[in-house]
Order: sequence, then C-alpha cells, then structure tokens
Amino acid sequence: MVLLPYNLFMHIQLPTTLYTTSQVKEFDRITIEERGISGLTLMRRAATVCVKTLTETWPEAKNISVYCGSGNNAGDGYIVAGMLAEKGFNVSVVVVGDCDKLSKDAKKAWQYCLASNSAIFDFELDLELASDVIVDALLGIGASRDVKSKYALAIEKINAAGVGVLSIDVPSGLDADTGLVLGLAVKADITVSFIGLKRGLFTADGVELSGKVVFDALGADTRLEHGIQCLRYSELIAQLPKRSRQSYKNDFGHVLVIGGDSGMGGAVAMTAEAALRSGAGLVSVFTHSDHSSAILARCPELMVQGDDNLSIVDSVLAPMLQRAKVIVLGPGLGQSDWSEKVFQLTLAHILSTEKYAVIDADALTKLADHKVKNKQWVLTPHPGEAARLLGTKVVDRFAAVSEIQARFGGVALLKGAGTLIRGERIQRKSETSLCPYGNPGMSTAGMGDVLCGVVAALLAQSCSPYFATQLAVVVHSLAADECVKENGERGLLATDLMRNIRRLLNDC
Repeated sequence: MVLLPYNLFMHIQLPTTLYTTSQVKEFDRITIEERGISGLTLMRRAATVCVKTLTETWPEAKNISVYCGSGNNAGDGYIVAGMLAEKGFNVSVVVVGDCDKLSKDAKKAWQYCLASNSAIFDFELDLELASDVIVDALLGIGASRDVKSKYALAIEKINAAGVGVLSIDVPSGLDADTGLVLGLAVKADITVSFIGLKRGLFTADGVELSGKVVFDALGADTRLEHGIQCLRYSELIAQLPKRSRQSYKNDFGHVLVIGGDSGMGGAVAMTAEAALRSGAGLVSVFTHSDHSSAILARCPELMVQGDDNLSIVDSVLAPMLQRAKVIVLGPGLGQSDWSEKVFQLTLAHILSTEKYAVIDADALTKLADHKVKNKQWVLTPHPGEAARLLGTKVVDRFAAVSEIQARFGGVALLKGAGTLIRGERIQRKSETSLCPYGNPGMSTAGMGDVLCGVVAALLAQSCSPYFATQLAVVVHSLAADECVKENGERGLLATDLMRNIRRLLNDC
C-alpha cells in the first residue's frame, strides 16, 4: 500500500478557527445536553465520515485493522469497524484498552462491533494481521501524559506496519493542545477531526504526524467561541491596499536594515533586497565596512553605509536612524564590541521614538537582557531565540508566543512548523494566529533574514504591525511552497523566494 505524501496545501479548505481540547469538549457537551443530539449519534456521524474518507483514499484496500483504546475515541473506532465489516471488508479489531471502562455510548458501539463480522483480538506484541490500512482509535484528544504500557507498544506496531494509517480525531500520543508528542505518537497519513479543529494538529510535531487533515463538525455549533485563527492567503492579500497612480517612493516608506558584522554581510543584503522586492519605497543598510561594495554590487538600488570605527558609529548611524520609517535590527549583527554599540544606539532610538521596528537574530539575544516593552516592534524568534527571551525551554509554543508578546509588547512571531503570530488588532485584545503554509526546505540559512525584509516593507507601507506580520509570514511560506513544487525541498535557497514573494504581494 502506497503511503500518501504530506501536503500543507490540503489544509486550505479547512475551517479557519482552531480550538483547545477543553473548548471542543464543551462544544460536545452543548451539542449533547442542549441540542439533544446523543453521544451515540455523534459517534455514528464520526464513523460515517471516517469510513467515507478511508474508502475514497484507499479504494483498493480490502483488509482493515482497527486499534481501539478505552475512551470515546474507541467508540468511534468500534463503529468504523462494524460499518466496514457490513460493507464486506475484512476487518480485524485489536482491543488495546479495557472494555469494562468504556462509557455508556462507547459500550453500545462495542456491542455493535461484536454483532458485525469483525474479527476481534486482544492486543499482543506478536499479533500479526494482514492489513492494507490501519485505523487508529486508541487515545483521541484525552491524552495528556506520556504514552506507556500496551498503548506505547501498539503505537510502535502501527508505525512499523508500513501501510496507510487513518487516525480518528488526533494521532494517538499527540497532545491536541500543544502539538507535542507525549513520548510516542502515531504517524498518520490522514487525520479525521471532529466538532472543532484541534490546534495541536497544525504546529510543532502535529504538522508532521497528522498528515492530511479532514474535518466534519458533526452538527455542532462552534461560532460562539473564540479560537486561534488559521491564516489564509486569499483573505489577507485582499486587505492590502492598491497603489495610487500618483504615488511616489516616499509614500511606501524608508526601511533601514542594521547588522552584518564582519563576515556576515549576506544577512543584511538578503533582508534589504527582500524589503525592496516587497514594496518598500527606499531601503538603506548600515553594516560593517567590509560588506558595502558587495551589497551594492548585488543590488544597486540600495543605499549602503559601511562603518567599523567605534569612535564614529554614533555620528554615522544616528542620522540614518532619524530618516528611517522602519528599522530592522539584528540580521548578521554578531556579538562583537561593534555589534553591542550598534545595538545599544539603535535600541535607544527605537524606544524613544516608537518607530516601527523588526528585531531578529543576534538582536533578540541581546534584547533578552533588557526588560523593555514597545508596542511598535515585531520580534521574530525561532524556538532557540524564544527560549533565550523567556529564560526557559519552549515546550508549549502557544504559551511561549503569548508570554513573549506579554513581556516585550508589540507582535511576537514564533517561527517553526505552524508559525505562530501573537499581537493586537486595532482596539482589540491580543490574539494568536497560525500560518498553515511552509515546508522543510525552509530549514536553511537566510530564510529568517528574507522574512524580516518582507515584514519591514509592509510596515513601511503603513500596514499595522499585526497584519503586516501575518501577511509577511503567509507570503514568505507560500512562496517557499511554490518553489518546492517546482524543484523539491533539498537545496532551496532563501533568495529563491524573492520572485514568488513579489508576485504574491501583487496578486490583489
């Protein structure tokens, strides 16, 4: 059986709101207690969606194994097994949980399965079954501790089977809130999720383990609850204003990129060029004198000032800071005495003027030692930099991005699989959004530098910090996805994205 490839584009037609497990459980309760839809009815609806998805995805499959635990997730699995058996499939049910612990509705599902033609087995490590597809109904959204005992062994067996895997609601062993693996988790080809989309499916380990995500609300009403927004390119780009035919360069802002200590000039060069390609009217660069000629040779449209004399840094950089509308501090900045002086001078200017700013890379490391807040800046850490800002390891990405934004103000952008953005909309409290685009090919030097340039250019064009960051992250990730579709993930360069970034920002 051929496994399905993972593809983020599959997520585009899903609902745009993601929820916590507690919210989804509350939706479930309201549906049952207030809307009068029984739990067993919800199980049957869920099972129907799973069966339809399985048979459409693997039309040649004949032998199906269903692994069931002890919760309501197992109830879904038992009904899936019964329905498939009634359709003539060869169904093997592997009981990993304790049937005596099943809820009332799950017991009815178990009895339905018993009455079908399913072959039922207690889980044993040496149990060998002929399977074309495995259905994972072990744990669902209830898992919150590391998987142990028979469940861990069952997950290992599922992952080693080498056949297609469909997980019900979430891959077993995945924390549905954080997207982290609880010791061990099923790697699904398809996850069929219900009631409300779980946020853990779309970030951290969930991006890899969930595979293609299919969703059905099962008739539940989730409109009254606020959740994490899953961003869509089409909705964001429609909000970017069109340009007046009478416009000129000053209408689109002046970006100043600061960084590039000796030997690290490529970072500021990429940031500055990305800012130009993303629509900034003017872009200046302040960098180490080693890099001035090379940057100008690559992109003559830039204004470049190089300096490495500590005694005159203030007099050279200060007027550049005054002229800029947006400041990018950090790409290739380094940790030298020159870097420290440049950082301190620029930070003081940003805090005193409250200009728009993007803080990245080495500047984030330096910022970790300062207890300062600014509503006008965008912080763009990867997980390691986020850990330094917080003084602790990043475990829950949602909690981490919220804490960074609370401590430092402005907008926090936590990079990684399922990039998170935390900030404020106009006259609204802080909220978090998630980018569903991107791919492993982006794990290469310079990607963050290019992203900084896109964010800065949108700020220069008078976009609000939160919107500018959302649109920049989505365009940057989608540009990488388009590059990968053409030439694959390996060997993707940050500068390969420039052409697609420009096109995507003009599709409005």
